[in-house]
Amino acid sequence: MMGKILTGTVLAAAAALAAGAGITAYFYRRTMMRSRAKTERTMKMSGTDWSQYFPVMQERRQWMMEQPHEDVQLMSRDGLKLHATYFPGQEGKKAVICFHGYTSRGMDDYVGLSDYYLKRGYRILLVDERAHGDSEGEYIGFGCLDRFDGLKWIRWMTDKIGEDAEILLHGTSMGGATVLMMTGLKLPEQVKGVVSDCAFTSPKEVFTHVLHSMYHLPAFPLIPLADRINRKKAGYGLDDCNAAREVRKAAVPVLMIHGDKDIFVPCWMCDVIYDNYAGPKTKLIVPGAGHAESYYKDTAAYERALDTFTEGILK
Repeated sequence: MMGKILTGTVLAAAAALAAGAGITAYFYRRTMMRSRAKTERTMKMSGTDWSQYFPVMQERRQWMMEQPHEDVQLMSRDGLKLHATYFPGQEGKKAVICFHGYTSRGMDDYVGLSDYYLKRGYRILLVDERAHGDSEGEYIGFGCLDRFDGLKWIRWMTDKIGEDAEILLHGTSMGGATVLMMTGLKLPEQVKGVVSDCAFTSPKEVFTHVLHSMYHLPAFPLIPLADRINRKKAGYGLDDCNAAREVRKAAVPVLMIHGDKDIFVPCWMCDVIYDNYAGPKTKLIVPGAGHAESYYKDTAAYERALDTFTEGILK
């Protein structure tokens, strides 16, 4: 009798493990591989009704595309061809390098803000992060890998302008995590500040939140299994690079922005990162804004915050 119970227990555990492995593989492919990660699914999960902003987006996109711009490329340290779109603007010393969100691309996420930056004399570099847009790569870096690519884009911009360049880094969602994670590296002196909009702390923590809140699934064993797969395939662990830890080494000023109704990347992640940020810091929480919605929800407040922040760090 005891033998039958033990056999049944072992079989049940094996079945549960197999089911967990199958679910993990399913979610891993949908989340970490560019061929399976879909923009439409991300937009739906974000909970933001973007249709209400389409008219202003279309108007600004038309104006943006009328401005001089060109495609540029460079090679990542691990041999990927990376792409960005460069707007020379008035060809002054001020520049902003922009990093987009998950499953998006540079030319999509900064339609609105291109109006702000170009009309204030900035050069703009709209980066396609690895495994996105026209950049190569199959496995998404979630900022952990993209932060090193970001250093190469800073050097590209500095070479373009000169050693007296004044560079701002601006990131949204995954791009926000990217620029925050970059503050844990030794940034060139040309980088004068960082703007982070709705950033997450780490892939592990945002995946755990999504599993709990949207799929009603436990983090175990899915997250540990996904972490093991990702280390093997993409070369990094899901908590190897956590923005809340990296910013403890930050020296440049930061402006952190988040919507208090963000259900995709909860606002508490902004608070945790902000509390850990070692450099000069300021924060804007936009009431009623969902994920990546803050600029459109309260454009005036967003632009005032940018004006105040940049006045203190750029000449």
